[in-house]
Formats: sequence, C-alpha cells, structure tokens
Amino acid sequence: KPDLFSKLEGFNDDVNMAVFIPREDGVITVSDDKTLRVWLKRDTGQYWPSICHTLPSQAASLAYNEETRRTFIGLDNGTISEFNLAEDFNRMSQTRDYLAHQGRVTSLKFSLNCEWVLSCARDKYFQWHCSETGRRLGGYQASAWCLCLEFDEQSKYVFVGDYSGQISVLRISNTEFSLITTLKGHSGSVRSLSWDAERSLLFSGSYDESVIVWDIGSKKGTAFELQGHHDKVQALAYASGSKQLLSGSDEAILGIWNMDVKRIETPNWEESDLCQKCSSPFFWNFRRMWEEKTLGIRQHHCRKCGKAVCNKCSAKKSTIPPLGYEYEVRVCDDCFSTITDEEKAPLATFHDVKHQVIYMNLDQTRKRLLTVGRDRVVKLWDVSTVLH
Repeated sequence: KPDLFSKLEGFNDDVNMAVFIPREDGVITVSDDKTLRVWLKRDTGQYWPSICHTLPSQAASLAYNEETRRTFIGLDNGTISEFNLAEDFNRMSQTRDYLAHQGRVTSLKFSLNCEWVLSCARDKYFQWHCSETGRRLGGYQASAWCLCLEFDEQSKYVFVGDYSGQISVLRISNTEFSLITTLKGHSGSVRSLSWDAERSLLFSGSYDESVIVWDIGSKKGTAFELQGHHDKVQALAYASGSKQLLSGSDEAILGIWNMDVKRIETPNWEESDLCQKCSSPFFWNFRRMWEEKTLGIRQHHCRKCGKAVCNKCSAKKSTIPPLGYEYEVRVCDDCFSTITDEEKAPLATFHDVKHQVIYMNLDQTRKRLLTVGRDRVVKLWDVSTVLH
C-alpha cells in the first residue's frame, strides 16, 4: 500500500492545489489563505517553506513548468499571475498578470511549445493567452462553471469539464477554436480530468462517484465506466509508465486502477413495461395489472446485460471488474450464473489515505504522490509498491 513519508501543514485556510518540483525535494502549494508557498526538504527530513508569498486574492489553481521554472497562479478574482522561481527556489519574481477571467480560476495549463497559457474559470469561460506577449488569443463560453482542464499538445485538443457534468472537446489554434463534440455521461459535475497522450484516452472524475474513460483516439464514441468509489471523485492522476489510473475521493479512499487490461463498455439500460425475464408488470403498467389482477412491481436493471428486471429475477449481486464494477452490483439470475471467478478478479485496489482528497499530483520518475485534503493538509506518499 502507499507509504506516507511526510505532511505539509500550517495553512490558515483551504489548500487548493499542490505540485512536486521535479528532480528537487520540493513542493509548491496554493491556498485560500492567499499564499503561494515553496516547500523544500531540510536536513532534518522535514519540509519547510523557503518562500511564502502573499497574493492579492485567494490562490485557486497552479501550473508549474520544470524547464523554465515559470509558475502560473490562478486567483479567485480571475487574474492569472506569472512568477519566475530562482534556481535555488529561495526567491521568486513576478513577471506578468493576465486579466483573464471574471471569476475564480479553477484550472491552468501552460504549454511551452505553443507558448500558451490555458485557463478555465467560474465565469463559464475557457481562455488561452500568449505567454510571450500576455495577449488574449481566444475564448470559449461553456454552459456552466468550468472546473477542470486537459490539453493535448500534439493534436491541440482541449478538454473542459464543467459543473453540468459535460466535457467540451475543442481544437484550438493561435486565434480560433472549433467545438469538436460535447461528451455527456456524468450525472454530476466533472471535477477532474486526466489525459493518456499515448493511447488518446481521457479520464473524467465526477460528483456522481464514477470515473469515465473516454476513448478519444478510436473516434467511435467508446466510453468505459469505473465504479469503485462511494463518494464524490475529486482528483485523478494517470501513471503512463505503468498504465494505472489513480483516483481520490471524498470518502478518503485512493483507488488504483489497472488500465492495461481489456475493459468492456457498460450496456445501455433497456426500458420495458414488463420484467424481461418473468413478464410481471411494472407498477406503471395499469392495463396489465388490471388484466392479471395483480400489483405492479418496481423496475430494476441488470448491470451486466442492461435488461429491465424485477427484484425476484435480480436478487443476486456480484462484482464485474471488466465492466468497471469493483463493488457488488445487481445482476439478473441468468447473468449471475455465467460470471466466472476469473471475471470477478479485481482490476483495482483501494487504500485509506485518511483525508478527503480534493487534488493529486504524481511524480512518476520518483514514484511519489501528493494528496491535497479538505483537512488543509498535503500528504506525500511513496507509491513505488503500488505502481507496477
């Protein structure tokens, strides 16, 4: 299981994001106490702030570029502040403010190759700016608060998750954008996105307690569901080297999903006025109830075949990991008898991290994970034993 090796504490308000400084024993944090902090590991093994910079507004989001040490902070007032960190991480200088949004900046990406700063906010806008001139290049208005963002440098695809549960897929250039499609699958707000550039898979975590894997590369609209959490999924991180997805939720659980296996799409739920196994009428089928002089019954669905069934014909439960169900779900009697022990073998592990996770950052090289919790604590984990 993950091994906790350090904690960052002492924040006066909620911590919103944190990232590792690659190849350094350091972490950058932003929080609602209006501070940007750079934490370095001391000889004692403890992390202490080498920089604690106060900002004019609550610091909501963060993007850090390793090559240039450029750091972008999204503020609650809609501004994005750019800083340069010194080589020893003990000093920083502000270089520019981008007056990007009219609301809290919820997510930021910086592309050095394109020299773009991409951002989304609670003003329902996704914007991108030129990081050389500070000029606004373009923007897209979504139907609800924009909450999270992913960017693929190669294809110039942008994915914007919003409060309504939709994900807008855009292709952008220096001056314009085209809306490719809108992905609709979540019944709650989309809180986190992660991108597998190698296989063109998009992962989305939502308040509906599920993770959806969108196969963008196949262009067939394929989507796989991952059901293992029992509370809101707030944070995702993808380990491309081991093809594992890490998910963090409000139940203080870290999920680690094997994405190097063949997964099956969840079936669409069928609609029927009768149980599709025993033909008993459901409670809205008044004519059949009158004809048979019987009471109507409640409709359920088998998670394996999608058929509409009554409780009597679907009294059994089973895990179905290839379909993404890591906990027991309702299946009809016919499907239950066909599920083999091999099919029940788990494809994910779940670990108690003892705080509600709202953000995660993974250092794949060192196999370290940080989790930002609702308890205003940042926990640092050694995940070398759980990543392949």
